[in-house]
Amino acid sequence: MNRVWSSSIMQQIVFMGPFVVLFILITAIPFTFGIYYSFTDWNGLSDKLPWVGIDNYKFIFTNDTAFIHSLWFTIRFTIVSVILCNVIGFAIAYFLSKPLKSRNVLRTLFFMPNVIGGIILGFIWLFIYTQGFSTIGEYTGIAFFNLPWLATEATAFWALVIVFVWQGVGYIMVYYIAGLANVPRDLIEAATIDGANTSQVLRNVIFPMVMPSITVCIFISTVASFKSFDLNYSLTKGGPFLSTESVAMNIYTEAFAKNNMGLGAAKAIVFFFIVMIISIIQVSLTKKREVQV
Repeated sequence: MNRVWSSSIMQQIVFMGPFVVLFILITAIPFTFGIYYSFTDWNGLSDKLPWVGIDNYKFIFTNDTAFIHSLWFTIRFTIVSVILCNVIGFAIAYFLSKPLKSRNVLRTLFFMPNVIGGIILGFIWLFIYTQGFSTIGEYTGIAFFNLPWLATEATAFWALVIVFVWQGVGYIMVYYIAGLANVPRDLIEAATIDGANTSQVLRNVIFPMVMPSITVCIFISTVASFKSFDLNYSLTKGGPFLSTESVAMNIYTEAFAKNNMGLGAAKAIVFFFIVMIISIIQVSLTKKREVQV
């Protein structure tokens, strides 16, 4: 019995040990230091860490209008991006789940934007918005292409949404394709035989069966849109007039551009708990609608 117990412990150490060590070194220790720094007035360079208690947190919620504005922008951006990513992603997945000859090629094409890095993608779309669209608009006269995409608050917001959805929809599509592949064909056939039309089959059969995929996809897209930084940085740099500054970019500016590492750490901790609470609520709500097969 002792040998079996020792062997089980050794197997757990061998398989879980490297992960636990990496998690402690890469996540747990930096997170702990971040919490400590959030209670200081550290500038990121000095060896002195003046203790200020909860003053940083008080400042964030009472005087830091830039952070509140960036949080409101991030929430709006997340809501719109998550809805569009999941609706379009599911629509493409549903279409490409049909017996089409070119569906593998189309799946690859839709997934390809996700392979491109955010910074590179941002600069590509910066060229498209500033040069490509204006050229098309000049030759066609279509008002859509002549809009000042990165020059006004409204158009810059939608410019970021378009790029984020264009990049992320292929990744979401893969999850929905996997979910649709696990829907029992006999349920769909039975519903069709009973006289259900396409919309009724989707609403009453397919959606409940792919709800686990919906849970995962909403979670992934929510976290990704909340953490958006590279697209904002490369496309708009938070402009015009900080109207498209995300929370991640606000934290970066505070900590590394202004050298307010203590305040930046406090913002990061607040942001972490906001995302965590929203994610927990979202997962708990969607998991309640999952159907056990």
